Amino acid sequence: MFKIICARLQQGHRTFTYPDGPTPPLPDRLRGRPALDTAKCLPECRVCTQVYPTGAITKTDKLQIDLGKRLFCAECAAACPQQALTFSGDHRLSVRHRQDLLVTQDHQTLRLAAAMDAEIRKLYGRSLKLRQVSAGGCNACEADTNVLGTLAWDLGRFGIQFVASPRHADGLLVTGPVTRNMQLALKKTYDAVPDPKIVIVVGACAISGGPYINHDQVNNGAEAVVPVDLYIPGCPPHPLTILDGLLRFLGRQNAKAFQAEHGQ
Repeated sequence: MFKIICARLQQGHRTFTYPDGPTPPLPDRLRGRPALDTAKCLPECRVCTQVYPTGAITKTDKLQIDLGKRLFCAECAAACPQQALTFSGDHRLSVRHRQDLLVTQDHQTLRLAAAMDAEIRKLYGRSLKLRQVSAGGCNACEADTNVLGTLAWDLGRFGIQFVASPRHADGLLVTGPVTRNMQLALKKTYDAVPDPKIVIVVGACAISGGPYINHDQVNNGAEAVVPVDLYIPGCPPHPLTILDGLLRFLGRQNAKAFQAEHGQ
């Protein structure tokens, strides 16, 4: 026991201080928000639109990128002869409305997720219980969501917890493309959550079907079955991207400001 206590004292405090402190170190290979150099993008070039398997990049007069369909595979960046497409290290990607995931040459700034309505915040701003539904996912988004419950992230310190029953939940967190076999299960789970309720979708599959888009055995995401309140894109999104989206949704991306607001 003495050795365990000494080891714990040596290790110190392991939980990230984010969002009050600095952003946790992110890997150099992280593919965050895409960046487009409009000066390099040739009007007649369509190479990136041809290599992307999910139709995330389209071009008529100007290039449009749908972050909800992006797999962040970097095939488009590698294929671009002018190197006009790159990936930044910006992990902030979450939005409240599906159309806000559309980025064009003229409008590359995302309208990041705003806090939930004031009436809902009164109920869930301090404590949010979520039932996670894996609707046919590959377990990548599920794994990165589960990481938030580990010692370094400690999601519970923000009052956010995952529960076993939808009847004990305030809303759903959905991953996966919503296969035909999971369609009814998702709808029943949603119906079992007491009103008012929220739905958060995590990953390209849950937003648009991901690599399975338009397959006859998927519903191209959760929106075909249930209403969605928060979109967190990625394939899979980094745990910090998920956490940033959840905190923005709760109006708590700065915990100190939240504590001051509530007199804590």
